[in-house]
Amino acid sequence: MRVCPPPKPKRLMKRIITLASNPNDLVLDSFLGSGTTAAVAHKMRRRWIGIEMGEHAYTHCKVRLDKVISGEDQGGISKAVNRQGGRGYIFYTLEPTLINLDSFGQSVINEAYSPDMLSAAAALHEGFIYKPDADLFWKQSVSSEKSFLFVTTRYVSAAYLQFIQNIMQEGEYLTIACTSFDSAAAKTCPNITVKKIPQMLLKKCEFGKTGYSLNIVHPPVYEEDDE
Repeated sequence: MRVCPPPKPKRLMKRIITLASNPNDLVLDSFLGSGTTAAVAHKMRRRWIGIEMGEHAYTHCKVRLDKVISGEDQGGISKAVNRQGGRGYIFYTLEPTLINLDSFGQSVINEAYSPDMLSAAAALHEGFIYKPDADLFWKQSVSSEKSFLFVTTRYVSAAYLQFIQNIMQEGEYLTIACTSFDSAAAKTCPNITVKKIPQMLLKKCEFGKTGYSLNIVHPPVYEEDDE
């Protein structure tokens, strides 16, 4: 159960962060709200992680932190810590579920994913780095100098496999993730492993959810909290 507190005064947050951490320590606020914790931590030269859901992550948190970075935000504790701006942050967005269940209960790839997004997601789950080669289409993702992953939604035929096998260099190893393939032909290519999606991802993905209930008793109020 989450009971949302009122906005946190900046001087109180400064006191808490001073007592509980040192410069460059990591401060976590998993319900970032209007961004007070991250703003104060940033001004105090702490590293931080802030997590929020909904559009206010863009309309409140990001806007506020951008002002802290630029130095435009000179309120709160800025004068006390001689804050002039600077230092950046990375903004991550959680993508929608990769695998969904259709009306028949069958696992299917989320239509919201473009081919590039699907390839990048599969590479991440399989331990590869998505880095398409400029010349060879099947060198789509790489895990080592000679180990590659290729993701495609087309049917992988015997001729298709043989074409790739013929241009592979000695010692190179390829994993192909596809929706369907010639299983007999796949056994004839010793340097190529073929896996079927979405089955290869099912054990690594949580699917079928469009949201998560946090049982919030009082909805948060996003407002300025200057004293």
